[in-house]
Amino acid sequence: MATHGDGGAPWAPLEITAENGGGTAALLATLEELGDGLGPLLCRAKAIVFRNFQVTADRLDPALDRLLPNRLGYVHGNSPRTKGSGVADNVYTCTEYPPEYTISMHNVLSCAHTWPSRLAFFCEVQPGGGGATLVLDGALWLRNLDSEIREAFADGVCYVQNLHDGVGFGKSWQDTFETDNRAAVEEFLDGSGAEWTWKADGGIRVTSLRPAVAQHPVTGTEVWFNQAGQWHPAGLDDETAAERATLLPEDEIPQNVTFPDGSPIRAEYVQHIQEVGLAGAVDVDWLRGDLLLIDNMLVAHGRRPFTGSRRVLVAMSD
Repeated sequence: MATHGDGGAPWAPLEITAENGGGTAALLATLEELGDGLGPLLCRAKAIVFRNFQVTADRLDPALDRLLPNRLGYVHGNSPRTKGSGVADNVYTCTEYPPEYTISMHNVLSCAHTWPSRLAFFCEVQPGGGGATLVLDGALWLRNLDSEIREAFADGVCYVQNLHDGVGFGKSWQDTFETDNRAAVEEFLDGSGAEWTWKADGGIRVTSLRPAVAQHPVTGTEVWFNQAGQWHPAGLDDETAAERATLLPEDEIPQNVTFPDGSPIRAEYVQHIQEVGLAGAVDVDWLRGDLLLIDNMLVAHGRRPFTGSRRVLVAMSD
């Protein structure tokens, strides 16, 4: 095993590389060697890439058990994913977005009342070209934003979802909450502090007030921690989705975001947020069998466009 990282250089993920491959057994031995030190190491490094261990999908589960102590479901998430990849429990495809588009920087479920503290990504199928996962120091993102934007978002953001009942644009409420039980959805939303109302067509409208900046519970670091850039229509790269947003009445868009008082967020704010995020991001290029572990608060992530096939899976933990 070899580690690569330079504390004096601009931030990049720590790389831990297997000398001669070795598969899951070698990775498990490395994690056993790290032991309880993995958590503190991740807090310092913010992201760790495990290279050349040549882990295969059918042997992924025991590795995830060590990396993610309590695997979580993707409940109340907004991005399209597929659950049940056939390789391990609570493992999902990464956001299913057309390959020609960039996925902008974000933290998983920063729009929700709780979120996973760790994410683990696994490359099952290496991209034909491009397709790097982007990682970004959230403190750097916050620092590099214009002061006008930081001040504008001081009171947080309001997320608005219109989730259909199985037929419509965007995600259904059944997919979003991973249940078809209305009472379970209501209980979840009441516990999250969201406001909600069932619609005449069987869908549900959910409104959630959340902060725009968060403080890491261990390091105390302040980070930009919201999904305004992805929920706002101005943040859409996908031409079909962007056109859809112009065709629907504003209060029927599958997802939208405003300031807490209901006033609109300026499109130029969203564009600046996304541009600053991408400018500070670091590429993690994929080889089959690589894993990437990130602290979901300290590090945002995204995706470069790609050609050919690409299958990267993700799992989450508290």
